[in-house]
Amino acid sequence: MESLAACVIAVLVACGVYLVLRARTFTVVLGLSLLSYAVNLFLFFSGRLMTGAPPLATSPGPTADPLPQALVLTAIVIGFGMTAFVVILALRARGELGNDHVDGREDK
Repeated sequence: MESLAACVIAVLVACGVYLVLRARTFTVVLGLSLLSYAVNLFLFFSGRLMTGAPPLATSPGPTADPLPQALVLTAIVIGFGMTAFVVILALRARGELGNDHVDGREDK
């Protein structure tokens, strides 16, 4: 299970970095979203998931760790805000420059 999770996270990071390095703003936004999904999965899997463990320590034995879940929830909210800001920034750049290139230049 750990190797599958590591492979999924690696693929998301690789695709995200590739898309961030593209010249169009839409692909940069998609790449940032993929990178945030990869970080969320990494945080979630770093918490050593336990099935059948209670979330609160009411009895002796293993309990689920609530910290990774709280970190992922916070990261989702921050990622949504970042994505909204980058989309508005890209739309404004498209309106002012007339194209959707990251550097503002036309293709040759």
